[in-house]
Amino acid sequence: MIYLDYSSTTPPRKEVLDSFVESSERFIGNANSLHKLGLDARKLMEKAEEQVASLFSVLPSEIIFTSSASEANNMALKGIAQFYQTRGKHIVTTKLEHSSILETCTFLESQGFIIDYVPVDSFGQVHLEELEKVLRKDTILVSIHQVNSEVGIIQDVSKIGSFLKKNYPKVFFHVDGTQSVGKMPVCLDNIDLFTCSAHKFYGLKGIACLIKKKNVNLVPLIHGGKSQTDFRSGTPAVSLMVSFAKALRLALEDFEEKYQDVKEKNLYLRKELEKIPEVVINSPRDALPHILNLSIPKIKSETMLHALEQEEIYISTKTACSRDSSLSLSLDAMGRAKEISSTSIRISLSYLTTKEELENFLKILKTKIKELNFQK
Repeated sequence: MIYLDYSSTTPPRKEVLDSFVESSERFIGNANSLHKLGLDARKLMEKAEEQVASLFSVLPSEIIFTSSASEANNMALKGIAQFYQTRGKHIVTTKLEHSSILETCTFLESQGFIIDYVPVDSFGQVHLEELEKVLRKDTILVSIHQVNSEVGIIQDVSKIGSFLKKNYPKVFFHVDGTQSVGKMPVCLDNIDLFTCSAHKFYGLKGIACLIKKKNVNLVPLIHGGKSQTDFRSGTPAVSLMVSFAKALRLALEDFEEKYQDVKEKNLYLRKELEKIPEVVINSPRDALPHILNLSIPKIKSETMLHALEQEEIYISTKTACSRDSSLSLSLDAMGRAKEISSTSIRISLSYLTTKEELENFLKILKTKIKELNFQK
């Protein structure tokens, strides 16, 4: 098997699984209970909060654990929109965002909110002058990801956050960092809300996080019952929180070394793909090296995906959460022709990826291109 879909999900590290199992066996109490078992579980939960907060250089009270990044994104956008709607009903984002942002914006439009999408250049970059054109007096929120999940485009969220805080201090700034945590530096200065998910950095599925700075208020998605925080009700999943903290610590320990390793593999793969006449590489050279998006015009994305799957090679057409597989919205927003945006595939790499796997992938890809073109 050759797994090249790490941006969809990563395999959990053994240390993370061990921390989950151990805490599940040792701390059986409900963290909301007042007896000793409950109090022990709550102490463990608070320790996990403190560890995550320390790694992100924020306050423990600013950590909100969620079940997924999609939930965290919904919580951020809907929570801000509902709490601050008397101040304004205008929200700004981009067409490059994950579906959990785009579809939430569509929902908010149905509730009377106005959504504007900042245009991006041919490399997918958001420019401050374009952002300023769509900002209004009634703008309450800007939501822009740090790394695009399809093409790997990196946005300068520090620059955007600084610009907003200086010129539009009443506008909240949300950053979806789902594809960036553990892969590149993350600084939360001038960022009001930040999303990430453990299964993107070798943690477990079912546990994610919304960091909400203390000056920000939200209307909760879920009401009723005690929990880890006033902003999300439900019995705290303490063992998952512990595993999140462990996965994050391990991911940040040596990410620079892993980054360089992935970068070298990306450069090798890009160089070899450029030799294949039928391949068009869509990811800019300065994109996150973990993601390499390409198109093979005249061969449908899903056709190539399943052709490679027959050889136990696993890639993505776009993102795992996209409902419509006929067109890449990110490439369309970047001005790519329909022939390109409708035939894109995403290869995502890891420090676990080997040179031999990439060599075999390239060999089989060339064979599949010839076979599929011949069948036409």
